[in-house]
Amino acid sequence: MTRRYGERTVLRDVSVSLPAGSTLLVLGRNGAGKSTLLRILATLLRPHGGEVRVLGEPLPKRAFAIRGMLGLLAHEPLLYADLTGRENLLYQARLRGVEEPRVNELLTAVQMTARADEPIRLLSRGMVQRLAICRAVLQRPQLLLLDEPHANLDPAAAELVEPLIGRASGCTRVITSHDPPAALDEADLVLGLDAGRTAVVAPPDRLASAELEGLYA
Repeated sequence: MTRRYGERTVLRDVSVSLPAGSTLLVLGRNGAGKSTLLRILATLLRPHGGEVRVLGEPLPKRAFAIRGMLGLLAHEPLLYADLTGRENLLYQARLRGVEEPRVNELLTAVQMTARADEPIRLLSRGMVQRLAICRAVLQRPQLLLLDEPHANLDPAAAELVEPLIGRASGCTRVITSHDPPAALDEADLVLGLDAGRTAVVAPPDRLASAELEGLYA
């Protein structure tokens, strides 16, 4: 796939295939194109070239067919700052046809029930991240697109969200990370981007340390 912003090409002929139920780890320095790749897969951006298929459907032609099967955790939490956590999730639940008990289940899972009725703007960044994760998995997606999923989470909070976004979720996952040593254990396949181009595509156990360090050092 290829994507441009004006005259600047952000992704150039990136190619990768991921089997269902697997995890792809996307590595690269800032500006390598990681977030742009996630936004294309999430149907938020159109590719300018190449063939893109997500859950078997061609994009952008069939984007409408898969949006309900995607869960996106973006760099920004995608939550309304003046609404409470519960109000944010209930609003999204109504939009997606999700029953209210699912909201309560998720708030309990991430231990946010006691703070769920406070405005987002009054919560810590770690609490907001937990709520953003709840938003991403609200409709039990088949594909999770996770941009730095453990950002702002302490070890205890990271353990809380593991059943929702980790291997235990059973989802196909595409993850970006600035902490490759920790993220590699989660990956079945690594895609390394360098200035928008594919630098490497390989299982993690076939990557040399020097190759990995070149993608984030």
